[in-house]
Amino acid sequence: MVATVSRRWFLNGAVMAVLAAPLINAMPAQAAPAKSPNLITIGGEGLTEPLSVRADDRPDLFNALLSQVNWLSSRKGQASGPKKDKLGPKYTVVVHVGDVAKQAYDLYPMASGGPRVHRPAKQPDKRKTTAAWFLGRLEMPDTLRAAGVPLVAASGDGQHNNVGGVGGGDRVFDDNTLNPGRDIDRLLGDLRGMLLLNGAVVLVITLGLAGIALLVRRRTR
Repeated sequence: MVATVSRRWFLNGAVMAVLAAPLINAMPAQAAPAKSPNLITIGGEGLTEPLSVRADDRPDLFNALLSQVNWLSSRKGQASGPKKDKLGPKYTVVVHVGDVAKQAYDLYPMASGGPRVHRPAKQPDKRKTTAAWFLGRLEMPDTLRAAGVPLVAASGDGQHNNVGGVGGGDRVFDDNTLNPGRDIDRLLGDLRGMLLLNGAVVLVITLGLAGIALLVRRRTR
């Protein structure tokens, strides 16, 4: 009898395995998590070789550079940009994932009227896109200087002075300047302190009113 029961359990298990096999095969395989950008290179005027900024070496600077271009991959942009003599020096920023070039953008930090970005139609990862122009972020020049780009800006007398980059000027700032979280934390701290102070004032007023109400109640008895 024991042998019969064991055989029956074995047959039931085999049948269930056969029936479940198509369902298991039909289940989609779990996709591997997408890798994040980990390297940005910058090449252009005044640079004998491209600069490299890695996410694990200088995370604040890397994120500041990435924020200049990571919002442009799916935007439509404008078909035409400023005239060539209004653009100033060009710097090509290439975003890498696992040391493989994925996206490339041409940055014009000193363009007349504000920084500009050009997205070439030909991208390193062969994805289909269109050439487009965008208004760049206002902090683009300082961000590039922090990375070591020797930008030259026009002074009030029309002369050009080196105001950043490797070995230039005093406007190069460290990674802490590129960390907006510090100001947010400070603001939240001030707000928390103000709320605690207001809460304390409300509590004192409430206790005072309660004391007055109790005193009035005793006197009216």
